Amino acid sequence: MLKMFLPNRMITSPYVITPEQLQRNGIKVVFTDLDNTLIAWDDEAAPEQLHNWIKELKTAGIELTIVSNNNEERVSKFAEEVGVPFVYRAKKPLNSGFKRAMRIYAVRRDEVAMIGDQLLTDILGGNRARLFTILVQPVKQSDAWNTKINRQIEKLIVSLLKRKNPLKWEDTL
Repeated sequence: MLKMFLPNRMITSPYVITPEQLQRNGIKVVFTDLDNTLIAWDDEAAPEQLHNWIKELKTAGIELTIVSNNNEERVSKFAEEVGVPFVYRAKKPLNSGFKRAMRIYAVRRDEVAMIGDQLLTDILGGNRARLFTILVQPVKQSDAWNTKINRQIEKLIVSLLKRKNPLKWEDTL
């Protein structure tokens, strides 16, 4: 049961993940959460670092799609700014949002990575969908009220996971 919360990798930030690292792992498509993964949950504009990272991925032939539980207005505005497809109200950790995102591409599940900052939504959902999961540190230490509840549950899960699994943040995939 707890293994469903265990990411394939724990990386400090999505921006340190290079296209070459993804390709070495057989990844052709990246699904990523939005809030506190790419930008702070209360920010609206994409930082230059994100624009550069997306450009690097696209140049290498790696596609990126935002898969977020947030509403259409929040997700579409941001996705249009950075020029990537999106799935809003994904209902992570359920499979429906991942299925919607998978329909965009003609790839196998083992060619897709899910990047996110939450075990209860992004990692559990990505693992249930049988994707390569990457947990990243939250962009901002504060959260929206509903995420604060998840973070408390995650603390318990992490303490249980650490008993049998070494959990270590890395700077490379």
